[in-house]
Amino acid sequence: MAANLGGGVPETEGGPVRHIPVLLPEVMSALDVAPGQIALDGTFGAGGYTSAMLDAGAQVIALDRDPTAIAGGRELVAASGGRLTLIQSQFSRLADHAPAGGLDAVVLDIGVSSMQIDEAERGFSFQRNGPLDMRMSAEGVSAADVVNRAKVGDLIRIFGFLGEEKHAGRIARAIEKRRSSEPFTTTRDLANLIESVNPRKAKDKIHPATRVFQALRIFVNDELGELAQALFAAERALKPGGRLVVVTFHSLEDRIVKKYFSDRSGKAAGSRHMPMVVEKPAIFEPVGKGVVSATEEEAELNPRARSAKLRAGRRTDAPARAADMGIFDLPDLASLAKMGAA
Repeated sequence: MAANLGGGVPETEGGPVRHIPVLLPEVMSALDVAPGQIALDGTFGAGGYTSAMLDAGAQVIALDRDPTAIAGGRELVAASGGRLTLIQSQFSRLADHAPAGGLDAVVLDIGVSSMQIDEAERGFSFQRNGPLDMRMSAEGVSAADVVNRAKVGDLIRIFGFLGEEKHAGRIARAIEKRRSSEPFTTTRDLANLIESVNPRKAKDKIHPATRVFQALRIFVNDELGELAQALFAAERALKPGGRLVVVTFHSLEDRIVKKYFSDRSGKAAGSRHMPMVVEKPAIFEPVGKGVVSATEEEAELNPRARSAKLRAGRRTDAPARAADMGIFDLPDLASLAKMGAA
């Protein structure tokens, strides 16, 4: 998720910032790829991490669910001398694309890219008017489907949980009232409605629509579910000694990654109120001293890096465990995806 939280363009002097790989030196240090190794970039985007891994001598399998990103990477494929395979795929399916012998490294940059934000026709940004879409893969339920079809209670849950929007109820009820006479079709249309309900104050650093747009984008693309499934897939695909590096941009994402590594650490858990849980073999060992954040210098040069957090682990030789979504304690919002067919 983008660092500015809502899919809007970072409000920096001189206009939008093009995609710059976040925490690149730290990511490469954590990955520790070497010539001849096989690495997978689950979020190809503009190819920043992939290019760095190719420069380090690795063979790279890169995935992206966005067909535009795949088309944009063709030149890099041609220049790689056969060391880059670029595949349109959700990163939750990364294990399907791993070689039989396993992967040496997996990197995931969890967020919408600056390129997607800059393209008005994709509908990610309210600062460039475009269709209310937000679909990374250009398939399935759109943001317009959600806004125009979802029940008020469901909108409140989406805005409140996925966007951490304090005025979720007020905004959802205003949407219901307006859509009864005219459906929402554009990003600017929805943003204006939200601003009329929750006017921007002079001290506010972000637009009032930012958190709602973030919530819609996360829901439409099932970003939290995809992240959770990608972590389990990496567990199955990495060989012993292989490394998993994840860069997140929002507390919800970082919480999932933190819980995953904690659950796979092998440490027993318990409290004075609960009995000690039986210790299980560690699936991952920590790489580094814990969470890594951007330096002040990087955050100044690249606004997208301000909220970035990096966590990494090294795969042990313990067998992969079953994928248990219960460890993340996520609300069940999946059934709402059926609304697009209504």
